[in-house]
Amino acid sequence: MEAKAIAKWVRISPLKARLLTKQLRGLSVDEALKLTRFGRVKACEPVRKCLESAIANAEHNYNMDVDALWVKEARVDRGPFYTRVRPGSRGKVGYRRVRTAHITIVVSDGPKPAPKTQKRAKEANA
Repeated sequence: MEAKAIAKWVRISPLKARLLTKQLRGLSVDEALKLTRFGRVKACEPVRKCLESAIANAEHNYNMDVDALWVKEARVDRGPFYTRVRPGSRGKVGYRRVRTAHITIVVSDGPKPAPKTQKRAKEANA
């Protein structure tokens, strides 16, 4: 069974948040929480809040065992951006985009899939 949480319009660049969510995929919930709690990246706080929300959804809505949960999917989609004006020289205007992100985390208590093997490594050994 799966539980999902979505955090929308988070004011962080999606590229910065994707670096963290790539590391979370396939980890147990305890390891993912440690990684987001003690990480020194700006994206740690919003990703941790979304992860805790997914865990709470799994526990409250579906009565899933928290100790058996693992991160099945963690992705960051691009949200809308705000345009801000910055004055430039000689009366010109520079536009600045403030980027936002939509963070989606899915946790599951089912069996973990087998890790994918690389074809090149198999061909090299054969």
